[in-house]
Amino acid sequence: GGCIPELWPQETVLARLHLSLFHWSGSFTRVGPVFPTSSPHLAPVSAPVTVLWPNPQVCEWRPPEELKRLLDLELRDAGEPHHRLLQRCQDVIRYSVKTNHPRFFNQLYAGLDYYSLVARFMTEALNPSVYTYEVSPVFLLVEEAVLKKMIEFIGWKEGDGIFNPGGSVSNMYAMNLARYKYCPDIKEKGLSGLPRLILFTSAECHYSMKKSASFLGIGTENVCFVETDGRGKMIPEELEKRVQEAKKEGAAPFLVCATSGTTVLGAFDPLDEIADICERHGLWLHVDASWGGSALMSRKHRRLLQGIHRADSVAWNPHKMLMAGIQCCAFLVKDKSDLLKRCYSANASYLFQQDKFYDVSYDTGDKSIQCSRRPDAFKFWLAWKALGTLGLEERVNRALALSRYLVEEIKKREGFKLLMEPEYANICFWYIPPSLRQMEEGPEFWAKLHLVAPAIKERMMKKGSLMLGYQPHQGKVNFFRQVVISPQVSREDMDFLLDEIDLLGKDM
Repeated sequence: GGCIPELWPQETVLARLHLSLFHWSGSFTRVGPVFPTSSPHLAPVSAPVTVLWPNPQVCEWRPPEELKRLLDLELRDAGEPHHRLLQRCQDVIRYSVKTNHPRFFNQLYAGLDYYSLVARFMTEALNPSVYTYEVSPVFLLVEEAVLKKMIEFIGWKEGDGIFNPGGSVSNMYAMNLARYKYCPDIKEKGLSGLPRLILFTSAECHYSMKKSASFLGIGTENVCFVETDGRGKMIPEELEKRVQEAKKEGAAPFLVCATSGTTVLGAFDPLDEIADICERHGLWLHVDASWGGSALMSRKHRRLLQGIHRADSVAWNPHKMLMAGIQCCAFLVKDKSDLLKRCYSANASYLFQQDKFYDVSYDTGDKSIQCSRRPDAFKFWLAWKALGTLGLEERVNRALALSRYLVEEIKKREGFKLLMEPEYANICFWYIPPSLRQMEEGPEFWAKLHLVAPAIKERMMKKGSLMLGYQPHQGKVNFFRQVVISPQVSREDMDFLLDEIDLLGKDM
């Protein structure tokens, strides 16, 4: 009863899809390098060219039910001809958010690194799984080289690590590894008979800490959220106080998770002071540097992570500030005694045979809770090879310089108010429409201001001109959080952001 789909030459289908992707993924007309960098090593491919992007929108918003109809999501018994599949692909691209658009500021990732994109094309075509050297020789060696270099930037003489599907998973690895170090018998005997384990983290930490405690059976009530100061940094004196209180209650402290680059405010905890407390009490120190870790690449800004070399483990996501492409997330451990492998290994005999004809120490897959694992280090490796350390450093410095430009522009403009002076790329501010500018800052003012950011966000999404995140936070009413990452972003985009918010909100 079914029909065989029309067969087109593969080159034709791919070429048409490539043109479609080019059409819909761009932004607006802009003159600039195809590979944006000032690295002298890239001079042949970074000469100015005129790139005409026909679609000015960051997104083409459709409500869920309408989008379901437009995409025709139903799966049927019979296959579809290639011309219809091509239209499906074009629709997917058309209605997806263009995260590489220079006016996409919604998340802690943005832009497009072309070298990483090439690497992703290659790994998708090769379809490897990184667990044994015999099936993934190149990508295991690449991962080893990248981890070694990242360990060097943290300031450790040696270490271990693995790439994971997300910073949340890296934080879970850290929690489980710290618990295993505290009580190794848990791997075989489980939770029964254990004391009440308790961990400490910042009140501004990533929500994955609660999820990890729940998932691992530690319990969210045993996550102690330590008070932060007005800038969102953990207060060391409060940490010391809470550790001592936990011990008096008969609990067993085993882990402190500090944050280098909090999600909303971009705050960096004081690592040296926290490390002193951990050493005094024998606690594992994990640093969630998923967002802020890339500052280590910059000689100018690495001071933000002063003391990170004293950590026992670190989470660092190159897919954020360094634009390696989602997902690219490293979990790094100072220990070099195979603690990671002892904690997670299951010694599957059909994969990790010990009598193979090569050095089986390269079969690193048993350090992971996964079996199949993507070669995420490769896209970071290829970008690093292309740009060099200096090019990656320049990427960080440029993003933070543009952030400072936006801060100064906010200060100049009527109707815009900073929450605080930022120390990283998170710029948090309110837009105060004309109707509220003469009102006293009392309960009514804040209640009305709370409604402004969501309303502007709805308008910008439906217009498609911009994407910017907002949130309430720690008792403060809704405010915008703008994050600069992509080197394709310019001062023109910073000016546009403020102009567009004013345009969308001035009648409120």
